[in-house]
Amino acid sequence: MRTYLDFEKPIAELESKVAELKALSGDESVSINEELARLETKAHDALVATYAELTPWQKTQVARHPERPHFKHYIEGLVRDFTPLAGDRYFAEDEAIIGGMGRLAGRSVMVLGHEKGSDTEGRIKHNFGMARPEGYRKAVRLMEMADRFSLPVVSLVDTAGAYPGIGAEERGQAEAIARSTDCCLRIGVPIVSLIIGEGGSGGAVAIATANRIYMLEHSIYTVASPEAAASILWRDSSRAQDAATNMKITAQDLLRLGIVDGIIPEPVGGAHRDGEGVVKAAGDVIVKAIASFDGLSPEEIRKDRREKFLAMGRAD
Repeated sequence: MRTYLDFEKPIAELESKVAELKALSGDESVSINEELARLETKAHDALVATYAELTPWQKTQVARHPERPHFKHYIEGLVRDFTPLAGDRYFAEDEAIIGGMGRLAGRSVMVLGHEKGSDTEGRIKHNFGMARPEGYRKAVRLMEMADRFSLPVVSLVDTAGAYPGIGAEERGQAEAIARSTDCCLRIGVPIVSLIIGEGGSGGAVAIATANRIYMLEHSIYTVASPEAAASILWRDSSRAQDAATNMKITAQDLLRLGIVDGIIPEPVGGAHRDGEGVVKAAGDVIVKAIASFDGLSPEEIRKDRREKFLAMGRAD
């Protein structure tokens, strides 16, 4: 059964009728081909019309869709001989961030990113993609290893934010995020980051301070979740829609502002309707971005990254 979002209810009704007619189509005594074709066309047109005019809040809902491709799907579809590396060598293993070495289009790379989990058990195991300090310290360890062995870094971001629990704060959550961000700026290998769902707060920036940042068409990238921002600004989390609109969190807004470098199109209806196609398209963009740094020295790569972030917010 496909999961439908609130604003997709008219589409759900049409596609449900299509499914019912397809189930009856095997009965030759019932002539329903014309009605089936009409409903399929109507359902597709409704899907196209709806997704052509998504609001920022609706895009937020699409970015959070439970059937959207997760980190593990990108690894399975793009990376060969992936070898996961665990632990931060200080406290523990954090399953919210997964990382390791593998081969992307024949090139050895270090890949790391947030994993939210696809079912109840998986979400609990991966803490809904919200990393603790040990997750970011593991990310630092892997990025420094990549720098030592001249491996490009690919980061896949999908988190509502870093875990805000008391234990995480006691173990230095803010310091771990800061050190991870500093590591991104410091290493001399190219970093290519892709926002595959939610890019929330410092939990995203900690592994997305990259030479090239891309977003899927219906992903979001924000300083705080719309609900958190509404609670801070208006002390009313129910105004999340207002916050989503005013914060400019969509890929289209951020491309215009120069925060990200490109947008990867999604199929009509969102990435969850053709996960394999989205993963392949993302891989093509990442491979091309990494190749653009071939022949550059570590200092040139650092300079490129530094100038990218210094240019943000500056008037032309």
